[in-house]
Amino acid sequence: MTVMRHTRRAFLAGGLGTLFVVGTGTAWALDRYVIEHVEATNTSTIESDVAAAEEATNGSFSSDGYRSDTASISVTKHTSGSGGDALAWFVADITVSDATIVRSAFAQDEFGENIVADPSDIAEKAGAVLAINGDYYGFRDTGIVIRNGVAYRDRGARQGLAFGVDGSIRLYDETTTNAAELLADGVWNTLSFGPGLVQDGAVIAGIDEIEIDTNFGNHSVQGRQPRTGVGMVAGNHFLFVVVDGRSAGYSRGVTMSEFAQLFADLGAVVAYNLDGGGSSTMIFNGTLVNDPLGRGDERATSDILYVAG
Repeated sequence: MTVMRHTRRAFLAGGLGTLFVVGTGTAWALDRYVIEHVEATNTSTIESDVAAAEEATNGSFSSDGYRSDTASISVTKHTSGSGGDALAWFVADITVSDATIVRSAFAQDEFGENIVADPSDIAEKAGAVLAINGDYYGFRDTGIVIRNGVAYRDRGARQGLAFGVDGSIRLYDETTTNAAELLADGVWNTLSFGPGLVQDGAVIAGIDEIEIDTNFGNHSVQGRQPRTGVGMVAGNHFLFVVVDGRSAGYSRGVTMSEFAQLFADLGAVVAYNLDGGGSSTMIFNGTLVNDPLGRGDERATSDILYVAG
């Protein structure tokens, strides 16, 4: 692999390797969705070469949240309803002075397919103050994947979300651009799941009808589900939101439009849906904040989005 570095940005060249297909449907499914395919190792080292060279800032935790010279974070739990209509969700309100401390980390510090770890383990190794599960990029072999200024995959397929080094986030069409153009435009991270939830402060119409993928085992994310999403109130002011679900009497989950409305009510001008279901996880100060599927157990995933300490 060849690495091209720019100021705070880089492009990691190289496409996906050809998968070895063993003649049966079962073998193909295992190869595609279970067996690890590592394409890059020690990804944090690759990214540190292009990340801002800054000393870690010692922050402090209190009942009000977390504060440091570069970030202010508050995490609040919200509930509504009861019985079969009970709902529980968690909001992390984040303000940063440097957008590049909002980062991503890969499971096992490796990039590729089917490489997973518990979000709390990924967060601990990354030194995250706050973390949520990411887009589970490793489940699919398409999408533009730029993480912490490095491009790992350049196969546009759907609506993505781009984080800029200027503290902005925006929805974009992956099929009309490429990783090199995004890096040149100052993109720091991309996420590839969706759909977009909020644009210009309004809930996007029709999102309850969108299929995220048509691949094996992941045809739709509709109905009342646990959800994870990210939004922006203004430059350098972000929201991470996790909704618990599939847990009778505790939290029913939300539809896509209900999820979007939560962001709109919080003042988000743009918001985007990430991997959900049993993957929906929020970790703050090393502690699992939410209750995935009402069982208190995390589900391993391929990546996290986090705020560095």
